Amino acid sequence: MGKLRVILLVVLGIALLALAGYFLVGNLNPKEAGLLIETNPTSAVFIDGVQVGRTPFETTLKPKEVVVKLVPDASSEPLATFETRVNLTGGIKTVIKREFGSSEDTSAGEIISFEKTGESEAVISVVSVPSDAEVVVDGLKKGFAPVKVSVAPGAHQLVVERSGYSQRTLNINALAGFKVTVVVKLASLPMEEQDEQVEVEEAKVMIEISETPTGFLRVREEASASSKEVAQVSPGDTFVLIEEDSAAGWYKIEYEPQKEGWVSAEYSKKKEESTP
Repeated sequence: MGKLRVILLVVLGIALLALAGYFLVGNLNPKEAGLLIETNPTSAVFIDGVQVGRTPFETTLKPKEVVVKLVPDASSEPLATFETRVNLTGGIKTVIKREFGSSEDTSAGEIISFEKTGESEAVISVVSVPSDAEVVVDGLKKGFAPVKVSVAPGAHQLVVERSGYSQRTLNINALAGFKVTVVVKLASLPMEEQDEQVEVEEAKVMIEISETPTGFLRVREEASASSKEVAQVSPGDTFVLIEEDSAAGWYKIEYEPQKEGWVSAEYSKKKEESTP
């Protein structure tokens, strides 16, 4: 009976040591980082100077900074190669998408990566090349890149656009406690398409202030009657529409250069105005 007890204790001890070793190894070896690369047309993929495959390409690597180079397949016209440094994060998939053009200027794509913030909210950070592209999240204008937007965790549509360049539309899955950084490269349009784009942009949506009982209309900091008043505008004045909250009935306008605020749709209306 005593020998049996000793054997059981030895077996239990070995099992505990094995379990402890398993958890120790798991803690010492950080989670691998994911990398997904998609291109149009297909391309050869080089990581740190070594060819590792062709697109679409997906792999896992140790968390570290790597140099990714993409060499597009031969086509009827020469296409520009693409090279970038990417910081891979453990437990997170970094996504690289590229549409090759004949030069860097006519190429497009994006790099999507995640960074843990420790906060409860989800954040989308957008950087554009070229800079100052307009950023629209779920149909609402959020400013010009670089810009950070706090969003609810889940799926969101991101649109990045700039005059003279092709628009990029992405579906982003934002995670609570993480900042997703999206570096968007816009492709320049041919001159004839740029001219067409300018003609379309010339027709702006304006907001005209209607008559009010007070003889003026308050401009609010937020789309709410209880929000702080930041300015007053007069009936008959017109302003460029920046954003619309149709559910609450408010328009966001630029009431002064570089100053924006909200006015009630009850005392204002949309009108089309063509720039001469």
